[in-house]
Amino acid sequence: MTLAERLRDAVQHKVEADLLRGDLLELGTGEATSAAVLVAVTDRAEPGVILTVRREHLRTHAGQVAFPGGRVDPGEDAVAAALREAKEELTLDPAVVEVVATLDPYRTGTGYVVTPVLSVVPPDLPLEPHEHEVADWFEAPLAFLLDPANQRRQSGLFRGTTRHYYEINWNNRRIWGATAAMIVNLSRRLQWP
Repeated sequence: MTLAERLRDAVQHKVEADLLRGDLLELGTGEATSAAVLVAVTDRAEPGVILTVRREHLRTHAGQVAFPGGRVDPGEDAVAAALREAKEELTLDPAVVEVVATLDPYRTGTGYVVTPVLSVVPPDLPLEPHEHEVADWFEAPLAFLLDPANQRRQSGLFRGTTRHYYEINWNNRRIWGATAAMIVNLSRRLQWP
């Protein structure tokens, strides 16, 4: 069974745990902008997940770890947007991406409804970060990210109220906020070894 087949089978099971729906949901459900991210899993004996580090000068989420992705343009669906953004941000050729499934949308506190697109890519691709958007990229082990022991629930003050979020620390990389929440959802959805 290929990795893509294993992942496809794993996401078909009924979710036993509650999924995280979004950030600051109590602030309202006004109009949101559709976005998509590519959850690119590398096809190797110990699969990894490709993540980017956003440049420090960006208007939103500067310096944060994220999946490649962004806004869904008119005429696109989530898959097309995730593939386009991954190509723009990392020169990831859509022809080498095997899409497995679209996952549960996640609403961010910044007004986006993000659809994660689970996919499989070959290992050791010659990726190049976009000079204006991406400072760096790395591959974190899928098993580490999916392990609930590595998903720490944290809290902090936001607008005078205590808020909770997830954080995953791997190899001196802090993965938190919406990206960590989507990883938590993936771990709750997958029946993975």
